[in-house]
Order: sequence, then structure tokens, then C-alpha cells
Amino acid sequence: MAAPKKSLGQHWLRDRDVLAHIADCAELTSEDSVLEIGPGLGTLTSELLRRSKRVVAVEFDEELARKLPAQFPGKDLTVVQSDILSFDLSDLPVGYKVVANVPYYITSKIVQLLMTTANKPSVAVLLVQKEVAQRLAARPGDMSILAVSAQLFADVTLGDIVPAALFTPPPKVDSQVVILKTRTTPFLTDVSEKDFFRVVKAGFSAKRKMLRSSLSGGLSISKDQAETYLAAAGIASNVRAESLTLTQWQTLAKCVTVTHKE
Repeated sequence: MAAPKKSLGQHWLRDRDVLAHIADCAELTSEDSVLEIGPGLGTLTSELLRRSKRVVAVEFDEELARKLPAQFPGKDLTVVQSDILSFDLSDLPVGYKVVANVPYYITSKIVQLLMTTANKPSVAVLLVQKEVAQRLAARPGDMSILAVSAQLFADVTLGDIVPAALFTPPPKVDSQVVILKTRTTPFLTDVSEKDFFRVVKAGFSAKRKMLRSSLSGGLSISKDQAETYLAAAGIASNVRAESLTLTQWQTLAKCVTVTHKE
């Protein structure tokens, strides 16, 4: 067995029940094309090939990418030696699914890539750090920019927690499965993504402060103007950014944008 490389955040997972659960969460059929990110030793790849039509596995490690195809003779497996962040997702068929045990250190970048690409997956099932999974699926009261960004494009739910002890070598924290089912129709209807995120980033720019203060600083406006925007959106000025729903952010962004353009 190849030794995991710490520099690449490699932790091997061989528990068959967990691997089956990850595949179950993707609801794979014999017609599905699957993108696997970081297949490593191919333990999850085996489960995916058994359930789907085709697997495209993107592996950054040259040695692992070279060895993987020989493990699955006669299977429809394409192994691409590449950094997933530079991989062209437009080559994949519409409606493809993503299933992956991803390195902790690039989880946010992978989520951003999958949710903002023109050719989005129909679903992405990712095994990530437990804390990150729960941040992605957070509800109003515990929201973050990461949660807003993911939930704008997908319905986010949680799968099983996977104890660190099931990995080789064990990471310092537990992992959890997170399922992102891409929205079939855009959430934003009357405000652009650029304007939406300008307001969201301003709102979270001073997380410990009330929204009136963080918007004031983040948008370079007076607190009175920020309060006017919040009132127009029907939002109390003394709430914090983590308490807002996506709909409230959209309404607020529209109020800010309309006034700004006037």
C-alpha cells in the first residue's frame, strides 16, 4: 500500500460500510457519470464503478494516477493526472455527479469550483472535515459566508460522521459526509451574484458586530444609511450576519443595489 503523503493531505479510508454510505448518498444509477476527486488507492473508486456507468478520477499524485487504471481492467474508468482546481469541468456530461474524499486544506476551493462552474454537477457528495460539513449545512443563527455561498447554489444536507480512527493515518479531527444537491433553478431572481456577494461580504466583514455596523464599514456608508437599507428590507438593525436567511440577504442586496444605482 502506498504511504499517504502529508503534503497532499492524504488519509486512506478503507472501511467498506463508510465507502458504501458515501456512494449511497449520491443515489448512483447505472446511467450516471461520476467525477471522483483524489481517488488515492481506489477504494472508493471501486464502489463507484460498481454502481455507475463511468468514472472520471482526477488525481494530483502522479504515482497514484499511473497505478490506478490497472486495478480496474475492463471498467469505464478515466484517470486524469491533474490538480482538480485546474481541471476543465465542461468536458463532463450534463448532470454528472461528484463523489470524493477531499483533502481538508482545499475543501472550500473545491466547493466554490463545483458550485460556480457553468457545468455544475447534479449532486456533490463530499467527505470533509466535520466542522466544515456542519458549517456548509448551517441554518440561520449559525450562518457564514461559506454556508451562504454553498446554499445559494445547492440544497445542503449532512450524512454520517466518520471517526478519525477509520483513516490511515488518522487525521486530528473527525470527518462527515456533506451532500450538495444543485438547485435546478437559480435562487437569485432580481439581483446579480456580484451585487449579492458584495452585500454578504460586507455583512460578514465584522462578524462580532451588529449588522448595521458591519454593513457601514463593509460598504463604506454611514450607520444611518445602513439602517435605512435594513429597514427597507424588513430586517432589524441589531441582528448579526449569521442570523439572516438567503431570502433576507437577497432582499437586502436588492435594496442596497437599487438605492446605489439611483
